[in-house]
Amino acid sequence: MINIAILGAGIGREHLAALQTLNEAFRVVAVVDQDLERIESIRGTSDFKALTDIASALADPQIDVIDICLPPHLHVPSTLDALTAGKHVICEKPLATSVADVDRIAALARKVERKIFPVFQYRWGPSFAQLRHLQSAGLTGAVQVMSLETHWSRGAEYYSVPWRGTWDGERGGAVLGHAIHNHDLMTHIGGKVAAVTATITTRVNPIETEDCAAITFELEAGALVTSNITLGAATDETRLRVVFEHLTATSGTEPYAPGVDLWTFKARDPSRQARIDRALEQTPPEPAGFQGFFTEIGKALNGKVSTAVTLADGAASVELVTAVYHAARTGTRVRLPIRPDHPLYEGWQP
Repeated sequence: MINIAILGAGIGREHLAALQTLNEAFRVVAVVDQDLERIESIRGTSDFKALTDIASALADPQIDVIDICLPPHLHVPSTLDALTAGKHVICEKPLATSVADVDRIAALARKVERKIFPVFQYRWGPSFAQLRHLQSAGLTGAVQVMSLETHWSRGAEYYSVPWRGTWDGERGGAVLGHAIHNHDLMTHIGGKVAAVTATITTRVNPIETEDCAAITFELEAGALVTSNITLGAATDETRLRVVFEHLTATSGTEPYAPGVDLWTFKARDPSRQARIDRALEQTPPEPAGFQGFFTEIGKALNGKVSTAVTLADGAASVELVTAVYHAARTGTRVRLPIRPDHPLYEGWQP
């Protein structure tokens, strides 16, 4: 049994709901939030401790994992504190807002021999299971091009939370807080990024950070990817289209769980379609969203073979955001990885 303390009862509500379905592997020992009423609003029938002090959770020897569901500017200090206390860490996106901080986290994690699991729950769901199965069966071929759409709606109500839309509080805009999941899916499907060009702007809301972007990624394997982002759409929609050598995969428009939505997988050569359809029918089932995400963490912490999100995945995500901001501000093509001599290695805040 893995004992967890959740820090933050906002998005922590969704983490708790998923963990409650996995009660043979996990037990939520405590939920920490400054607002006790908010904790009680998500309790249901759970018997976890309600705490207002993070230090109490860190000092509890019963707790194995600290699950960080706090605003972005608190992610790094909370992660470092949890590691120092000897806990494994689950951290909502973004893990950090500089490559330098990721390197600090990685160094401490190695020293104390604890694991970091950045949160990218979009990877799990029936359609992504099908896509991975097709790839492993050799039915897709290489990625040729990919297009990503993060077309969501965010207005005055969303930005009424004081830290949102600010560089100090949110540490970034639509690139960091909204499209980060699609960009993780891009690398999950197509592999590492070699170079980035980007344009960002603020057109929808009176905020400090960007709410629109157009980005081009060049993958190490040679594929090209376009990412189109806005927070001014009529509704929240996420769409992915991946053109492989042998088939084209197209998602639905479900914004928060694209792997749950029904995808289409169409062969370029019609004679291949029957094999693709058989493989789709034979795809092993897997839990979706946070349930799939936590299931794989449970395997990893118990020494089993796992596809859990790794610290390296979180580091790659932070590198991409760094490269996007640098490319947009300088009008240049930015190559990855981001080294310590890069101008934004210590952070991208203006």
